[in-house]
Amino acid sequence: MTRRFYVRTFGCQMNEHDSERIVGLLEADGLEATDDLETADVVVLNTCCIRENADNKLYGHLGHLKSLKDRRPGLQIAVGGCLAQKDRDEIVKRAGHVDVVFGTHNLAHAPALLAEAARTGESVVEILEEHEAYPSALPARREVDHSAWLTIQIGCDNSCAFCIVPSVRGAEVSRRMGDIVHEVEELARDGVSELTLLGQNVNSYGRDLGTGQWSPQFADLLRAVDAVDGIDRVRFTSPHPKDLREETVAAMAECASVCEHLHLPVQSGSDRTLARMRRGYTAERYLEKLVMARAAIADLAVTSDIIVGFPGETEADFMATMELAEAAQYDAAYIFVFSPRPGTAAAEMVDDFVPDSVVRERMDRLTEVVERHGTAKHEARLGRVEQALVEGPSKKDPAVMSGRTRQNKLVHFAGDVPVGSTVEVTVTKAAPHWLRGDLGAVLSGPRPSRTRLSVTAG
Repeated sequence: MTRRFYVRTFGCQMNEHDSERIVGLLEADGLEATDDLETADVVVLNTCCIRENADNKLYGHLGHLKSLKDRRPGLQIAVGGCLAQKDRDEIVKRAGHVDVVFGTHNLAHAPALLAEAARTGESVVEILEEHEAYPSALPARREVDHSAWLTIQIGCDNSCAFCIVPSVRGAEVSRRMGDIVHEVEELARDGVSELTLLGQNVNSYGRDLGTGQWSPQFADLLRAVDAVDGIDRVRFTSPHPKDLREETVAAMAECASVCEHLHLPVQSGSDRTLARMRRGYTAERYLEKLVMARAAIADLAVTSDIIVGFPGETEADFMATMELAEAAQYDAAYIFVFSPRPGTAAAEMVDDFVPDSVVRERMDRLTEVVERHGTAKHEARLGRVEQALVEGPSKKDPAVMSGRTRQNKLVHFAGDVPVGSTVEVTVTKAAPHWLRGDLGAVLSGPRPSRTRLSVTAG
């Protein structure tokens, strides 16, 4: 009887893409995926350690799985990802029913580690400090046919005070451009029309690949990907403001497939706070880069990340963030309450932590500014015809379809259109976080996919 596995993912798009690789590896090992946790023979939790209470969420899930394993002793539980890379043996100490712990650098070993744990009856922990091979060489099982993530870079060389990523993902390593283009061509042949390029700091892509006087830049990669037939939309995340070059903005403007959306995390509008965060730019320099991007790219949507309550944040610091948000006029922003991550410089600033009541009040004030501008941006699109890539039924109303515009705005409309189709929608209603419209022409249907299992070399 074929063994079945269940994968649960926490965290960012990089974690989601790692989970696609885990699924591909387990399927290649003869296991079968299931959405039913209760009947799975193997459960893999792919973890994140970036957000608040990540460890509490993990141990909460592991507590539930313990009762499941008590009923079914043959169940195997594996924990991988960033939190596993950081906490190592601590997971087995706190949850002795875990069979396997593996980190971000050894996804390829997951099937073998599960086999070893089954053979010995002991917990197995394997955490490597660096990748043995670029993870693009692993099989990946995509969730949908029309859209794919593609890793162009792993690790990070920055030292932001609040971020644990360099500790759990390692030093920055760019993937060879030729290998990336080869995978893009394979994905295009497999029916993919939308790509999201992934890296911890895509704007610094290629600086570790240079030979002699030349090294590829992110702009070169965008142009190379744009030249591949069949890819209609290209997105990327995440860029670092200090490394956003005019060449990248020019490539975004010139490349027909690169979407008119720039996610540029600012984190704070206070120069004092930005310096303590070790971000490498000032508020003025950040806004200059937004002006440059908007001047070059027609109809550009801009989104951001902002941290409220960074240690030592004064009311004056917060007001500087409010002023920047007013000036930036974001289409949307993800606003986070500061969460100390053990092992980061900011976690040691315990004497400067901002009271929770103050943080929450500031968050409410900043949310009002961001949503006011976001609503105005959406209202300005009333009556416009948008091209939307259909993602499927709305989560709240299965009778309504949802799609994404090139600006990455969520748009709802009535109609029966296959997932992966590109349609025209006339916008009739605007809200802070979504649009609603009337379905018009169906510009293209989903392209046939040979398989969602893609194996690439890199």
